[in-house]
This record gives sequence, structure tokens and C-alpha cells, in this order.
Amino acid sequence: MPTIFGSARRLFMTPSLAKVSFAGRGFPGPPTDATRRLEAIPQSVICGFEWGIDAHNQWEVERRLSLLDPELQGFGYEGATMAFTILDSMAGGRGHRTRDLLTGPGEKHIFLAYIGIGFAMARLPRPLWKKIVPDLTGSPYYPTMSWLAVDGYGFDRAYFDTRRWVDEQKVPAPYPWQGAPEYFPRAVDQGIGRALWFIHGGRVTDVADAVRRFASDRHPDLWSGVGLAAAFAGGSPPDELAKLRQEAAGYQPELGQGAVFAIKARSYAGFVPEHTQLAARALAGLSVEAAVALADDSAVTEGASPREPAYESWRQRVQAGLTASASRAAN
Repeated sequence: MPTIFGSARRLFMTPSLAKVSFAGRGFPGPPTDATRRLEAIPQSVICGFEWGIDAHNQWEVERRLSLLDPELQGFGYEGATMAFTILDSMAGGRGHRTRDLLTGPGEKHIFLAYIGIGFAMARLPRPLWKKIVPDLTGSPYYPTMSWLAVDGYGFDRAYFDTRRWVDEQKVPAPYPWQGAPEYFPRAVDQGIGRALWFIHGGRVTDVADAVRRFASDRHPDLWSGVGLAAAFAGGSPPDELAKLRQEAAGYQPELGQGAVFAIKARSYAGFVPEHTQLAARALAGLSVEAAVALADDSAVTEGASPREPAYESWRQRVQAGLTASASRAAN
């Protein structure tokens, strides 16, 4: 049974399943099988959030999440992480629900869990962001991949305030995430790029047109986000994925790098759906195994570069690896 306070928080903070549907958001395009599959993703996040915000204990949340289809389970963990992050913040930073979840069963979904922290950021004042990521010392992806929280924040803003963040192309104010305020807007753009894939229902031409409406200096990060969404969430058949690679001319390494990160996340969670396998070949020119190896071999030690976050260095090394691989294939 849900708690009284949990139910109040859920009613106050959670949109209905209908409101996160594409029709509910007023996104363009007709409903199709692809859009219905994509809609199931934010709806799974909402379910995870409701279970997390209402739960009496972590076991109950874990049990509910285990009932989700393996393809959607990570998105449920996104929502639960969002809920636990908000609850921990309301406890004055003394809560440990998020840490317990991400050092336990949520560890294999760590990439999506970081995105869930970003969803919480979109609902919390900036002064609370300072301690929003729990100490996950021992995880190979802490703190480097916590930039995915900023990505999640950008996705949330584009998805729920599309007019300002997509139509008007709002640029966020810098924030000293991991001591790199100048990189913050770039990570937000990566999330906005992911959102464009959903907003346009995976329709390649529309997604590409949407990217091109932004200032050109934002295109690399937007295309990276598109690649991550196309590979992780799916929504397009192989011929359309090939078209997406063509549309990204000039930014194919960024598109492929986003796909590689998606493939790594899917593999780390222990389930790689068919659409991710197809995207590995179409967007990165690699098998799933080769894409995971590239991600692992390109990883950068935190603090290795004084000029840029390790996360960005990792992204650049993956892009360089894709460029070299494409060059070898052409010769």
C-alpha cells in the first residue's frame, strides 16, 4: 500500500501516462507502431518513479522493476532513481536511497540511472544539485559518467518544455558540474539531441531537419544524442538507420559515438535488443562486441586531462576510433 506522503508527492510531481504520450505532449506526426514503442519508454520511467516515490522499502521497488520486460527495465530504474534522488534531497542530503539502489540491483543500469538523476534535477532548485549524485566510489563509471545526469536534464527540458528548449533553442546557463561549467551546456545538448529522436517519433528526415535548425556549433552534441537514442530506444528499421547516417554527413563520428555508448549501456545491463544490434552496424559500422570493446578501450581515467572532463575525452577517443575504423573499411 502506498504511503500518504508518497501518494501526495506522486500526484504533485508525476505526469500521467497519457501526458507523456506523443499526442499528450503535442508532438508532430501520426501514431504508428514505432511511436507506440517509443512512448512505452517514458511511460516505463513514470511507472518506475511512482513505484519509487510510494515504496516502503527498496525490496518492493526491486520486485516491481523485475516484472518489467528486459528491454524496458532500465527505464523503470531511471524513474525509480529519479524518485529516490528527490526523496534524498528532501531529506536534506542525508538520504541514502539512491546510493543503496545504485550499489545494489540498479548497478547494472547505472548509465540510465544517472539519466534519472538528471530528471530529478529538472524538478529541484540548482542549490540542491551540489550533492545530488551519491558517492559511488568503486564504480568504474563514477564520477566520469555522471555527465549523463546533465544529459538527462537536457532531455527532460526538451521533452516537457519543447517550445523553449527546441523551438526557441534555449541555451542553459553554465553550472560547475564536476568543476567544468563551460561543458555543462554541451552535455545538455546531448540530452536535447536524444529528445529530438522521441519528439519526432524516430522519423529520420524530421529528426535531421530539427537538428539543423539549431546553431551549427551545437550540431555535434545534438547528433551524438540522436545516435544514442536511435541505438538504445530504437524506432527505425535498418534502411532508415542507414539514411540517418547519411543525414548526419559531417557528424558521423558523433552519431556513431552516441550509438557506441548506447550499445555499451545495453550490454552492461545484460540485454541487447535486436534494434540495438542493427544500430551497431548501421550507425557505428561495428558488431555489438566490437562496439563494447571500443568503448572499454577508449575509457579515460578521471583527471587525465586538465583541459576537459574525462567524459569528453572518452567521447573523443571513441569518435577517433570510429573514424579510423571507417577509414580502414574504405581502403
